[in-house]
Amino acid sequence: MSFAGRLRVGLVLLALALVTPPLMLVQRLAIRFSWRLAHTLPVAFHRLFCRLLGLRIVVEGRPSPDRPLLVLANHTSWLDIAVVSTLAPLSFIAKQEVATWPVFGTLARLQRSIFIDRTLRKGAAEANREIAERLAEGDAIVLFAEGTTGDGNRILPFRSAVVGAARDAIAEAGHTGHVVVQTLTIAYPRRGGLPVHRQDRPDIAWHGDMDLVPHFAAIIAGPPIDAVAAWGECVAFDTATDRKAVTRRAQDDIRRTYARLTSGRSRE
Repeated sequence: MSFAGRLRVGLVLLALALVTPPLMLVQRLAIRFSWRLAHTLPVAFHRLFCRLLGLRIVVEGRPSPDRPLLVLANHTSWLDIAVVSTLAPLSFIAKQEVATWPVFGTLARLQRSIFIDRTLRKGAAEANREIAERLAEGDAIVLFAEGTTGDGNRILPFRSAVVGAARDAIAEAGHTGHVVVQTLTIAYPRRGGLPVHRQDRPDIAWHGDMDLVPHFAAIIAGPPIDAVAAWGECVAFDTATDRKAVTRRAQDDIRRTYARLTSGRSRE
């Protein structure tokens, strides 16, 4: 890493160290006392965070105003969380291990993320109940439907189990009606003003056994990244709906959109 890169990393970390702790304190209070700020402060924080990282975001479409709303998105990097969090007040469904991550785990909890340990039946049941209650209360919940991160060159198969669990949890909790499922495609088509080609996408992606801290530093030190967040189609989803069919439809929609975004084609 060059001297300029190390200097940039140092300045960004200093800015985050000055800003993050007081905002975290305010967010804790907002959650405790059920202030409206608890929903909007994470949006403001992540917009600042993305600016510090040099991340430029273009948004296509808009989130559905209908509730309950379950958002299905693709997943290539921790950057996705920051990008999605700038779009609207929302929370994430995350793996239990995320809660233990330094700093990022705390931020996830303060964004009221729902952590699922699928290895424990009781833990999964409790998480499903929380998903149901939060959806019924009108929260928008984001699920990275691949279940893990990819290398940025392809969309991995979506897992229908959690999609179905969110729908079933609503019914089990005694709530009637349907869940609106909307797709959201995240792509990073340009870096430093130049197209990101196939061989370069794994450098932006955070996947496999990559360490978080070095990847975080490399993103900051490198050229600025352009991100695109494209809201897609909505599907009404109730207990009579085939969860696998809905999941396949969402997967196909995101794959088409991702191919378009990474190839540089304009929206039709």
